Amino acid sequence: MVLQIEDRARVRTITLDRPEALNAFNEELYDATTEALRAAADDPAVAVVLITGNGRGFSAGTDLLEMHKIATDPEFVRGEHGFVGLVDALVDFPKPLVCAVNGVGLGIGTTILGFADLAFMASTARLKCPFTSLGVAPEAASSYLLPRLLGRQDAAWVLLSAEWISAAEALEMGLVWRVCEPDDLLPEARRHAEVLAARPISSLVAVKRTMTEPLRAKIAEARQRENAAFAELMGGPANIEALTAFAEGREPDFTTLPPGW
Repeated sequence: MVLQIEDRARVRTITLDRPEALNAFNEELYDATTEALRAAADDPAVAVVLITGNGRGFSAGTDLLEMHKIATDPEFVRGEHGFVGLVDALVDFPKPLVCAVNGVGLGIGTTILGFADLAFMASTARLKCPFTSLGVAPEAASSYLLPRLLGRQDAAWVLLSAEWISAAEALEMGLVWRVCEPDDLLPEARRHAEVLAARPISSLVAVKRTMTEPLRAKIAEARQRENAAFAELMGGPANIEALTAFAEGREPDFTTLPPGW
């Protein structure tokens, strides 16, 4: 199993459970998380979903070793839902979504916060959007959601630099709502989730729908742009160098790429 699921006080806690890989998303975890969100959406006994990670990581993003196989092995068998299915489930999720960032969050481990209604972060956790260090483009409508959430320049730094963002910086930017000491993170996130879960589910759904419905068309457009850019760059010289360097345990060298790359 790559997920732990617990129900308490109308809050369903989904814990990413690949601690040995810092909860990086392989195809199995993408599928399991997608199905868990869909099930929670359809379950009339669930009012709020809380997502966190087991171990030292929240999520290290897409599993780069598996990503390398996908990029280089035409016979690799993909999962049923994959990354796109998970983002679809996040876009469509009708109930309050709370994230508790317990450790490092890379890629989707950061961009998922664009879909969080409340985000809590451990003071020791760090976030990163590693897109330019991987030679690829943004994902999960982050090119639209992060500028809207953080403002243009903070979002530009997060998306362009591929640098680590501390909990204090994430709080100042508005990427997360609260920063807690590690031992207090889950209790505090659960406490707020249970406050919401005590309200009528019909009202929670209505409030979230009225907040998110005006964004849906823009999110869809952003995902189309990102997907087109990602498809263009995936498997290109910069991406292959980044993935090869990761597999070989070294830093990528982008200075020897063809002009324009």
